[in-house]
Amino acid sequence: MIGIKYLSEAHLKGFEKYKYNSVDTSILSVYVMHPFWNWLVQFFPRWIAPNLLTFTGFLLTVVNFFLIGYYDFGFTAATKEVNPIPGWVWILAAINLFVAYTLDGIDGKQARRTGTSGPLGELFDHGLDSYSTLLIPLYVFSLFGIMDLPPVRMHFVMLNAYLNFYLSHVEKYITGVMFLPWGYDFVMWGVSITLGLTGICGPEIWQMTIFGVKPSLIFELTLYISAVLTSHPIIIHNIYKSYRDKTGKMRPFGEAIRPMISLLSLFIISTIWVLASPNSIVNMEPRMFIVLSGTIFSNINCRLIVAQMTDTRADCWNAMLSLLTAATIVCAIPYDLLGLPKLWIEYERSMLYALAFVVTVGHLHYGQGVVREMCSHFRIKCFKVRISSHSSVDNTNTKNGGLTSNNNPANNGRHSRRKLM
Repeated sequence: MIGIKYLSEAHLKGFEKYKYNSVDTSILSVYVMHPFWNWLVQFFPRWIAPNLLTFTGFLLTVVNFFLIGYYDFGFTAATKEVNPIPGWVWILAAINLFVAYTLDGIDGKQARRTGTSGPLGELFDHGLDSYSTLLIPLYVFSLFGIMDLPPVRMHFVMLNAYLNFYLSHVEKYITGVMFLPWGYDFVMWGVSITLGLTGICGPEIWQMTIFGVKPSLIFELTLYISAVLTSHPIIIHNIYKSYRDKTGKMRPFGEAIRPMISLLSLFIISTIWVLASPNSIVNMEPRMFIVLSGTIFSNINCRLIVAQMTDTRADCWNAMLSLLTAATIVCAIPYDLLGLPKLWIEYERSMLYALAFVVTVGHLHYGQGVVREMCSHFRIKCFKVRISSHSSVDNTNTKNGGLTSNNNPANNGRHSRRKLM
């Protein structure tokens, strides 16, 4: 893996020509959050690099992941008579998440202030966002536990989260425009408030029923219904409109759906392992299985982001899927029908952990490799602001690859809003 180059000359030339274009119509974002972020960013020194803000926010979500996971690795805390997760953990998690959300909102504004806007910032932001899509839902799973939200259902909730996030980038791959979703701000506010309430009132409040319905079921149905009725139709409409008005990339049908092949492959292969595992691996190790699928998803999504930013062809297969396929074949073949002894439970567990470790290392290597190659090409530092760049910049059409945004005042330098669930 040492010495591998992930970006071709076509990628680098594409980054040089790249111009950011987005549309943000979220009422909460435009009228509440952006004014707040515009005020807050003024207190940050200009020597603080925007990517440092982005990375700090991401690390706070990682801290939450490990902190809650330490007390509730198997999502069993909610099933115990006395919940072992201290109240301060939920309070800290709520604060961390809201701070991460805030840093994600001001990083682009800081880039404009320091004159460091560029494609690296957007790629860095969106790439870390794709990993947060894995981390944040796990906080909520610990609220409900495996009794109210069995691991198989957790798996499908995660697939829904991956799909929502991924489709926004497929949409941009086809239309050339990032349509920032309304749901992101409400999700981040909602999860932050939920975690805070849990710390104050106790996790027992999520075991109560509302007209005989558990909150976990309401949570699931809300995610699925909002995706089917709001998110997906809007994406389809935006894509249709770009072809009708000839404002998008005008990719042929085969090229337009090409990014979906790797994602659907991940969904199918991982679900086969979940349903056909002789040892019910997702019930045995739900957290590690989600880490495995989420890491592969993040890698697939990051490669799509590179493709849509550089206007190059998207991958239709990911090498990590080959490893997942091999593991699924070994674990899901019908041993009984073939007259073979049942797969030893510890063997399957070890395979899951080993695979999760390998894909995590591979994904981290890919991420740092892409960042390093872009920094080398544009002669910039990822976490450092050039002294000559400290002057305020009002137009995001700057050097380092020519990142620009459209004239929508709501964008104001912000580079992303995730579709988490």
